[in-house]
Amino acid sequence: MTNKGWREALTTYSSPAVLALLLLGFAAGLPYMLVFSTLSVWLREAGVARETIGYASLIGLAYAFKWVWSPMLDQWKLPLLGRMGRRRSWLILSQILVAIGLAGMAFSNPQTHLAVLVALAVMVAFASATQDIAVDAYRLEIVENERQAALAASYMAGYRVAALLATAGALYFAEWFGSTGLQYRHSAWASTYLLFALLMLPGMLTTLWMKEPKLKLDETADRVPYALSHQLVSIVVLMVLLISVPAMLTQYYHTNFHPFLRGSQSLADLFFTDRAFLRGLMYSLFIVACLSSFGRRGLAPVLTPVNDFIVRYRWQALLLLGLVATYRMSDTVMGVMANVFYIDQGFTKDQIAGVSKVFGLIMTLLGAGAGGVLIVRFGIMPILLLGGIASAATNLMFVMLSGMGAHMQMLVVTISCDNFSAGMATAAFVAYLSSLTNLRFSATQYALLSSIMLLLPRLIGGYSGVMVDKLGYANFFYATALLGVPTVLLIIWQWRLDARQKK
Repeated sequence: MTNKGWREALTTYSSPAVLALLLLGFAAGLPYMLVFSTLSVWLREAGVARETIGYASLIGLAYAFKWVWSPMLDQWKLPLLGRMGRRRSWLILSQILVAIGLAGMAFSNPQTHLAVLVALAVMVAFASATQDIAVDAYRLEIVENERQAALAASYMAGYRVAALLATAGALYFAEWFGSTGLQYRHSAWASTYLLFALLMLPGMLTTLWMKEPKLKLDETADRVPYALSHQLVSIVVLMVLLISVPAMLTQYYHTNFHPFLRGSQSLADLFFTDRAFLRGLMYSLFIVACLSSFGRRGLAPVLTPVNDFIVRYRWQALLLLGLVATYRMSDTVMGVMANVFYIDQGFTKDQIAGVSKVFGLIMTLLGAGAGGVLIVRFGIMPILLLGGIASAATNLMFVMLSGMGAHMQMLVVTISCDNFSAGMATAAFVAYLSSLTNLRFSATQYALLSSIMLLLPRLIGGYSGVMVDKLGYANFFYATALLGVPTVLLIIWQWRLDARQKK
């Protein structure tokens, strides 16, 4: 436990780094939404087929795979821009590419140049994912672990405000400029996307203004020889990540396309069976290649950070990875069906938008801010445990709401507790992930850990609709609350191990 007082804890938010992360969070939140939900509305309004829009959503794989090229940000120094420093140079490059990509999308009409528009959206997604990697690495290196939650809260505030502006705000601007559901006007969407390209300027100016983190790293630290067992464990971790995306794509196929392909059922099943065989063969070849001397040299930028994690934590690495993989599972799985639940309860779209989105955003930011202060005051592990318990326990409030119909007061109370606890848990978890990384490989290790964090909740969340159909809403919420129990036990176990090692 830290010995810092409340006054010192509160002054955490007076740091210039907090303001920098607020503006960088704003720059990160804009492009993410503009290549997803907002782009889908634009394409549909332009008359693009639903099937094509569904395929376009695969642009999001750039964010799922960002760990693949994250070693570049740790290893490569950019020409010319490299004079700004390792983190700031990658940040300004990615931000410039995002702005150029958004401007290019503005001048591409999906009715006549759909392929160009999608290609530019892919460029924006990759540049945006690179910006996320650089921001995370900068945040990890600029302050100590106990102050990471404050930076995470500031980043989250900027990100959420930008996300709200890039969704509801973008739709409002497009309609105000003259494009409606009854009459499509490309000029309206062009003006909207050009406006958001200009809104990347605050992030760029922040990158130019802020200071590069000053790190004194041992140049021989990455020359530590790793045992074969460490390499095997590292490969297994990478394999899990590589398998996850094909698994999610297969699930997406069975959910969205399977009902429409009954006439060609045998052909479709044969196709995916062959794909499974080819994937198994590909993964086997991948393992062999990794263990070869050539593969170890070629994959060193990715394998070395993973090996470093295994060597530092040894058998505890499995415990830590289990904790990382399950911490957000309870509220993430529940959140998949939250909006559907509100509609089924009889709430109007205006009520959902006002309470769940706007008021919920405020409560999330308050929770994140409180988490930042509490972590400086009491340390990471107590607040991590509190966040894990609260995130799971607040799901039980949805059980109460499910038996009360469209009860507005109960909705407000439920959203208040759920979003506040989610914000606090997120701030604590970001601080915890930050404490696990080695600053020499901060970009790579944080990208890998954050990918593992999302893997299991997303896979289980894909079956949330089936769970509701089979169990009903009340039992579904009970089940999601129980998903938090293993996480709480893992936190207590890890906390005791940490305390024992400090003695």
